[in-house]
Amino acid sequence: MKKYKIVVLSDLNSSTRTTLKSTVSLAKIVNGDIEVFSVKRPTDIVDKENQLSAIRTINSLHTKTDKKIQNLIQPISKDYEIAIKYSFAFGNIKNEISNFIKKSRPDIIVLGKRKPRPFNFIGDNITQFVLNTFKGVIMIATDKNALEPNKEISLGMLNNLEPSFNLEFAEDLMAHAQKPLKSFKIVKNSYLLKEIPQPANKKMVEYVFEHNDGTIKNLSNYLSKNNINLLYIDRAKQQTDNKTDLVMSDINNVVGKLNVTLLVTGVQK
Repeated sequence: MKKYKIVVLSDLNSSTRTTLKSTVSLAKIVNGDIEVFSVKRPTDIVDKENQLSAIRTINSLHTKTDKKIQNLIQPISKDYEIAIKYSFAFGNIKNEISNFIKKSRPDIIVLGKRKPRPFNFIGDNITQFVLNTFKGVIMIATDKNALEPNKEISLGMLNNLEPSFNLEFAEDLMAHAQKPLKSFKIVKNSYLLKEIPQPANKKMVEYVFEHNDGTIKNLSNYLSKNNINLLYIDRAKQQTDNKTDLVMSDINNVVGKLNVTLLVTGVQK
């Protein structure tokens, strides 16, 4: 059985524990190994200090960061009996992440969903950076209604009836999901706008939404009503008329506005 390599990219904020729990849940479903990687900018550490003082500060922070990550990881590792490796670096965040991904070659990257900021500075959006550069599976975990290790997931699918061939561990995911599954579809034609229960043998209920300015809000309400805690999105290039397929701009909109953990598939090679 394949062992999937899962990398958690974290800035060690207050929601990291929740992100790790969701990661453990996924790892137990797909048979995955977990490694946490964190980066801090030197400018976050040293501000207007001389070189000797800067070195001392970095050495001190190295010890503090190591201890902080251990304090985050060890309780979760012990509670759920799973090994969690970790490493961290100081430098340009995007460069360090890019280098780490090339070196470690993960199958899955996990990111914590960041809360919206009043001002989004250029180059600050790490989630967007990873979506644009990493071609594998990405899980964007929210701290609301997180995945619980050793429990079934409440799986929803956006514009898909079932996980596609583009997800290697689709069968494992389905086997650990509550039934009936929920499918959410966004269409451009209003005549398709209705709720359609699927045949019993499909074990699925489908909700259809018309594409307009209120679509994401309505979708969010239905996800909440159905207690969905993992929404599957396929970002594979589709050879269709694009009536329901999500293009990258749509995925970015979903990522930014839905407060639910997202599982975004890899890109077809």
